[in-house]
Amino acid sequence: MSNRRPQRLARTIPFKGRVFRVEQDRVRLSNGRDVTLDIVRHRGSVVLVPQPTSREVILIRQYRYAISRWVWELPAGTLDPGEAPRVAARRECGEEIGLVPARLERLGQFYPTPGFCDEVMIFFRCTGLRVPRKPPALDPDEQIEPRTFSISSVRRLIARGEVVDMKTIVGMALIAR
Repeated sequence: MSNRRPQRLARTIPFKGRVFRVEQDRVRLSNGRDVTLDIVRHRGSVVLVPQPTSREVILIRQYRYAISRWVWELPAGTLDPGEAPRVAARRECGEEIGLVPARLERLGQFYPTPGFCDEVMIFFRCTGLRVPRKPPALDPDEQIEPRTFSISSVRRLIARGEVVDMKTIVGMALIAR
């Protein structure tokens, strides 16, 4: 097997939206075959693990149109253009749960779907949560209900298949160490 990278022959951008764009690349693989690959380009996101105490975590309940259901998940959000991940984590924490963290601990970063998307999710534990001076505004497409759970009850929700969001499962695994 060769370690050579595919050579891009051509690129089109069939879609460009608010959060991501889709690129369609014609590439020559190291085996000499020409193929078309679709790639979703994303600015990246932050995933928050807000912990009011060491035994609790705050999840949000949100309707996810793509899967036609309400889900419990860790709060998260897309980086604004040029925004530092720590700044985004503070902003998103305030927007999604109405509390801002005194402390942020970077837990890791992962690619959720590297087969077709370059989004990187950066995970932060948020502690020392307090009410902000200025109330944050929700994004227009968000209907969010935050709720504090014991970590053990979230693990039971995951085990029963009631938490279906992969970033939440990863985030919970990161605080198990």
